[in-house]
This record gives sequence, structure tokens and C-alpha cells, in this order.
Amino acid sequence: MLQNIPDVHLGIIAVSRDCFPIQLSETRCAAITRAYGEGLYECPVTVENERDMQRAVADVQAAGCNALVVFLGNFGPETPETLIAKHFDGPCMYVAAAEGDGDLINGRGDAYCGMLNCSYNLGMRRLNAYIPEYPVGTSDDLVKMIRDFVPVARAYIGVNNLKIITFGPRPQDFFACNAPIRGLYELGVEIEENSELDLLVSFNEHKNDPRIPAVCADMAREMGEGRYYEDLNRRMAQFELTLLDWAEAHKGDRKYVAFADKCWPAFPSQFGFEPCYVNSRLASRGVPVACEVDIYGALSEYIGMCVSADTVTLLDINNSVPKSIYDEDIKDRYGCKLTDTFMGFHCGNTPECKLCEDRAVRYQLIQHRLLEPVGSEPDFTRGTLEGDIAPGPITFYRLQCDSEGALRSYIAEGEVLDVRTRSFGGIGVFRIPEMGRFYRHVLIQKRYPHHGAVAFAHVGKYLFEAFKLLGVQDIAYNQPADRPYPTENPFA
Repeated sequence: MLQNIPDVHLGIIAVSRDCFPIQLSETRCAAITRAYGEGLYECPVTVENERDMQRAVADVQAAGCNALVVFLGNFGPETPETLIAKHFDGPCMYVAAAEGDGDLINGRGDAYCGMLNCSYNLGMRRLNAYIPEYPVGTSDDLVKMIRDFVPVARAYIGVNNLKIITFGPRPQDFFACNAPIRGLYELGVEIEENSELDLLVSFNEHKNDPRIPAVCADMAREMGEGRYYEDLNRRMAQFELTLLDWAEAHKGDRKYVAFADKCWPAFPSQFGFEPCYVNSRLASRGVPVACEVDIYGALSEYIGMCVSADTVTLLDINNSVPKSIYDEDIKDRYGCKLTDTFMGFHCGNTPECKLCEDRAVRYQLIQHRLLEPVGSEPDFTRGTLEGDIAPGPITFYRLQCDSEGALRSYIAEGEVLDVRTRSFGGIGVFRIPEMGRFYRHVLIQKRYPHHGAVAFAHVGKYLFEAFKLLGVQDIAYNQPADRPYPTENPFA
């Protein structure tokens, strides 16, 4: 159960143009509430004018609603209905009633027409609202649309109440992680940047924390005997409590927190372990801890948690799949191209619930080569959570602020294949349709960094709408073979 994402409390307000029967909006709205069931608060005020709008917004806010459906049961009053989005503190969805009972004289509401003017008025006021792909329907149709709005609203609310806390300067050799923070403020995200020394001081202050034994016991239970380093558990438990306490003490007026921490090269030698396993444990509770001070990686992870209501991970788009593995395990079994595949990897931050049964706390091979004596047994480079990522559907995605300060994103649905990686770290063999072209004409062409967030479900539909609602203009995705990218050579 994720503990760091919003609960969405939905309300619905019916609106009515005063030259149409108000009963059309009232009865149609009541039908939606009945069909939806528990979890949708119906405002008793039907909005015909601006005073009604004020009363309705005050009512839903008093009822604890943090997301809102504005329902055009008939044509609707353009000014009051759009002012709802201006005055309500939360995301607003606009939908309209289809004609339903065959009476096209006294029972015709013209909401199909009203949605056009509603959209026009929202644009005039520069109000960003959520409008489904086809926003007109019966009560059953609209209930499905409202349910699809919930994960989008959860992401919007979460981002607008999020603080990202960082430790350490962003690494010199990872310029891709050095994205401008201006985009965070445009999204409504707060940021607090700290030194690694601040983290070390706080960590040392937790040395004799009385909660450490309980966290150690939980780590042992989670991993199982023989799958962790017993002598590291106290230090890792101490670090986990340090981060959680820092989040509570420093979130200020924000409700939710994500971290982006510098995890090398100084961290392991000074703290005595690699932080990956602790990072994975926090992610499993809804608190992402992005590697290498990747601020937009942390933000991407958090958005994915909101839309999927599940934990996520952050991986390097790392290496190609050797042709020998493709020929042996993939070609005949999955029928995809070699260039549709790649390996996603990171040192060991993926939550243990998303790894295969061979997962265990191990050591970071790359850091061991770099930081510890040649030929020595791993010491402070231990602490990664390693294993092959479990097969299943995934969505690979990222929200990024580019070097010019513009927000852009990509989304690609695919799967982790049931193929043994024969490698180290938290790693999996991924298949995304037309990945080779997507890699060249989106990831390289638009200069995305090597980190991508991974949700463990197909949630592209919700991510796309969430990015739109957050005001992201450039949302790229993997184009099918018959749809070329603008930069793709048609003669190649």
C-alpha cells in the first residue's frame, strides 16, 4: 500500500443554461451518481449563474472534494461553468450528456453543442481542464470516463503538493541529470537542495535510534535468510530512518515527498554501504528515491506511482540485447525484431516485489572496481538489491525539462520478457514495439537522458492525460512502422 500519494475525493456539479429545463441537468446528474456508486459526491446546487457557481464551489470544498466533474446536463452557462475551474482548488473534468430518451423537443439538452462553447471559454480564460477523448455520453458512458479521470487527478493533485528533496551536487559526469529546476516551479513542485554533508550529519545523529532493530527485522523478513548481509542491516536501517525523518521534518506545507540523492562516488565509503536497497524499500511505500540526483527522474517516478497506484522504478536505458540471446530465447518465442529489445538496468533500486525469486542484496560490481582495492572482497560497495526484473507489462516514460527550459515527455508501452539476462544489477530484457526507431528519433533526437521511469502496467493512457493536464506540450510516443517521425529519412 503506497503511503505517499493522494486519495482522490470526487465531486460532481451539474450546470444548466437558464433557457433549458433545469430538470434535464438534475435528473441526468442523479443518474450518473447512482451508476457510479460510492465515492462520488453530488453537489446539491445546480449552477445557472455566477452566484450558484460560488455556492456550488463552496459546497464541494466543504465536503472535502479535491477533484471535480463539471457536468453539462444541457447546453450549460458558459461563464459560470468555466469559472468553476478558476475557483475550485483542484483538477476539473468537463463532460456532457448525450440525448437519451428520444424526446427531442422538451427533452433535448444540446450539451453536444455546449461543450464547444465551454472549451472555447476555458481557453479564453487560460484554464487547463481535463476533457476526455469523446466527452459526450450516457450515464454509463460518463461513469467510465470519470473512473479514467481518477488516476489523472491523483497525479495532478500529487504534483501540486510535492516537494523533491535532493542531497549532493548533481554528478559532474552525468550532465543529463543537470536539468533546469524552473520547470518544477511551473508544475507547482517545490524543491529543497542539500549537501551530502547535511545527510551524513543527520545519519550519524540516528546511530543509536531505538527504532533500528525493528527495521532490521523487517528487512530480514522481506529478503529471507541468506539473501542479505546481516552486518550491513543496522547501517541501512539507520539510513532508512534518516530519510524518512528528514522527509517529515522538511516537507513544510507540502503533503508528499520524493528524493533525488547522490549515491556515488563518496557515499559508499563514508556511509559504509550502497544505498540502493534502502531506496528500493522507500519506493515500495510510495517515496521514490532517484539515483544520481536525477530530479526529473524522481518526479517521473512519483507521477507513475500516482497514475498506477503501484510502485515504480528508475532504470538506465542501458544496453542492447546480444544477438545470441535474441536467437536463443526471443526470436521464435516472441516474434519481435532484435531492435525492439534492450536491457533496462540499475544498480539495485527496483522494489523487491518487482524482481524474480532469485533477488538478493549483493554488491555493486562497477563501484567495487572503481572504489575498492583490486582483488579485495566487497566491503562498502555492498547494499544493492539485484535480480532479474519479473516479466510482465510495463510503461517506460519520462517527464523532463530540456536545456531551453521547456517541459517535454515520452511514453512507450511494452513488456519485460521472460528471458534470463545473464547479467548483474536490477535488470530486465524489455520489448517495446519499434524501439529502435523510438530510440533514435525520440530519445536521441530530443536529447533525453539515459534514465527512464518504469511503471509495472500499461498506463500510457493515464500518463498521456496527466502530462496534458499538467501543461506539457511535447508528449512523444513510439510510432508504428507505417507512421514516420519528422526526422526519419523516408529514403533510408
